[in-house]
Amino acid sequence: MNCCEECGHNLNNVEVKAYEKRQVFDIPPVNLIVTEHQSQIKICPCCGRLNKAEFPESVNSPVQYGPNIVASAIYFKNHHFIPYKRISELFHDVMGIKISSATIIEAERECFQNLEEFENVIREKLLSSPVIHCDETGMKVHGKRHWLHVASTDKYTCYFAHPKRGSEAIDAMGILPEFKGVAVHDGWKPYNGYNCDHALCNAHLQRELIGIEESYKQQWAKDMNELLSEMKKYTDECKEQGKYLDFEQVKALEKRFDTVVAKGIEENPPSLNPERQGKRGVHPKTKARNLLDRFIEHKEKILRFLKDLKVPFENNQQ
Repeated sequence: MNCCEECGHNLNNVEVKAYEKRQVFDIPPVNLIVTEHQSQIKICPCCGRLNKAEFPESVNSPVQYGPNIVASAIYFKNHHFIPYKRISELFHDVMGIKISSATIIEAERECFQNLEEFENVIREKLLSSPVIHCDETGMKVHGKRHWLHVASTDKYTCYFAHPKRGSEAIDAMGILPEFKGVAVHDGWKPYNGYNCDHALCNAHLQRELIGIEESYKQQWAKDMNELLSEMKKYTDECKEQGKYLDFEQVKALEKRFDTVVAKGIEENPPSLNPERQGKRGVHPKTKARNLLDRFIEHKEKILRFLKDLKVPFENNQQ
């Protein structure tokens, strides 16, 4: 700024009063860096032996891609699920690098082998944790149905793909069979067969309670949903404020749980669930009664978060 915009006075020698700042964030152009390693070759004048210096352990080819390029390719493929061909196009268009699909596949294979020790460390961390989260979800492997089994904490996660969903796959994963802490899960039956403490995901139960309330207009489901939320609020406050659980408060909340269950039994008497042969078995029940029975049978697992602040309310990682 040289002159005043109003009168034209020269401002070159006028003291700066203040600054108005504006910032532009950008990234520099990507430039390929080539590092050449040279190994000295010498012939011994005494015996005539040809001696050659060693290259760094990671440099094992006349021409190869460095770890940053390889890691980026693996990251694009396995985290963002970008197809091999498009990854090749990305490197060519943005970085001027011609990397083939075969190179990326080989990098994945090498990474898989190198991660074996790391995977064992993750398993040990999970086995020593007081609480882990367990879940499974469907996935495709070469077009065929598989299951991705997950065991995790807030810091460590183990993924394990297997053609089966049940105990055969869980055993092969090698965590729950040896785990002695608290396993938080959605109540899927095979989990219950393992010799550890269990806690049910109350977020799953609340969704089902909402469905029963809306579809069947049952008051107990509404009351139980609200009670679980109140319990969560209480335990969250204890954690945030660093307080211990109040035994009397916990006892009062548990008593209210029993009261709501009793109300649910009144709303779902045996007359609504007759014993007769049907498509679903000898004792077909309404969805409301099935959910209520889970609250009766699994009370300890549902309320474990109320007795132990290390146990979360739900199975969802934050």
